[in-house]
Amino acid sequence: MLGEMLPIFGDWFKIYFIENDGMAYGMKLFGGGKVGKLILTLFRIVVSVVGFWCLLKSIKNNAHWGLRLSLSLVLAGALGNIIDSVFYGVIYATENQYIGGWFEGQVVDMFYAPLWEGHLPEWLPLWGGQFFVFFSPIWNFADACITVGVAVMIMGQNSFFSKDSIEMAFGSSKISKQSAPIEPENTEESANDIPSDSPQ
Repeated sequence: MLGEMLPIFGDWFKIYFIENDGMAYGMKLFGGGKVGKLILTLFRIVVSVVGFWCLLKSIKNNAHWGLRLSLSLVLAGALGNIIDSVFYGVIYATENQYIGGWFEGQVVDMFYAPLWEGHLPEWLPLWGGQFFVFFSPIWNFADACITVGVAVMIMGQNSFFSKDSIEMAFGSSKISKQSAPIEPENTEESANDIPSDSPQ
């Protein structure tokens, strides 16, 4: 039920059922709202199409396994959130607390892991004495897939995005001048150009 919380590991990890009309970890595009939600959903679809093409090319060309893994995670997470964004507002129109429709569904978030809660030290500038929660966002499995996929890309960028890896992953057909084969000269034409000493 919406708003219900179920402790899993005490106060460290909980299942907390909420609906999120924004991006990962509750961030919003253009302040949220109907227009922002529509733009966000269309953006997710475009990114997923591009990501799917990149994944197919990397698999076909046997790219680095880390690149294929990270692309798969990001694409899986994006597709998961797209399903909620496109269909959730229609399927659960009679149960949710907002008027939904096609491309207006809210993403379901459920994982809440406040690793630390308490008041910050008084001597800390600006935020001293304030109550603070680490980690406060509520997220879902799709958010985790995207986060891990991007993290893998960042950590392996030197291997994944080197010139040779990019050419292998996406099938670059460009041939460097140094490696281009040297075509033999047309010996027949060259022979015809040599003057003959024999009398006519």
